[in-house]
Amino acid sequence: MDVAVLTFDVFGTVVDWRSTIIREATRLGEAKEIERDWTAFADAWRAGYGPSMNRVRSGDLPWTKIDDLHRMILDGLLEEYGLGGLSEAELDDLNRVWHRLDPWPDSVGGLARLKSSYSVVTLSNGNVSLLSDMARHAGLPWDIILSAETAKHYKRDREVYEHAAEMLSEPPERMMMVAAHKGDLEAAREVGFKTAFVRRLLEHGPDGTPDVEREEWMDVYALDFHDLADQMGC
Repeated sequence: MDVAVLTFDVFGTVVDWRSTIIREATRLGEAKEIERDWTAFADAWRAGYGPSMNRVRSGDLPWTKIDDLHRMILDGLLEEYGLGGLSEAELDDLNRVWHRLDPWPDSVGGLARLKSSYSVVTLSNGNVSLLSDMARHAGLPWDIILSAETAKHYKRDREVYEHAAEMLSEPPERMMMVAAHKGDLEAAREVGFKTAFVRRLLEHGPDGTPDVEREEWMDVYALDFHDLADQMGC
């Protein structure tokens, strides 16, 4: 395949958001003597992600970066999870857990292999400062950080993918979107990107039911980033 750039979804594809949030929320609960189901808390926080972005898409909200959407969702969970007594500084630190997400075990090494032959670039709904902080925390070797924030659209709007191709001065046909979510890949494919699906069975925990079946339209189907690097000749 004539591919120059690999663009990556980040939440769930590169980093394990769920385990990190459960761990940090559990520690906070122990420190504050708050007993709650922190697994349910992590899932509820993430569940607000799509609906909040849809409010931006629909015009119900002006352009709002993910950090601020995450805080809006968190504020709606404070009473249910006994977090209303936290100080503003503590709430801000909790909200910034999304800047401190841990990578999947294969992510750093796999990205380093892929980087030897391709430009590796974020294409995430996370804002730029979030993605930059996360890269430092997790050791993610990105060449460039692109974000929905720079396009002022959220995936799966086609403008996000078109903006990435424009910023990187490449035709969409020489771009490949890498993601663990089929909808993201389908949207990129409609713009002309090639697609690589990476299977993440545990994104939603051991009881999750992810849609990981291979589809005929996928250009690459990989078990993890090392398998992707093998298939891409790295």
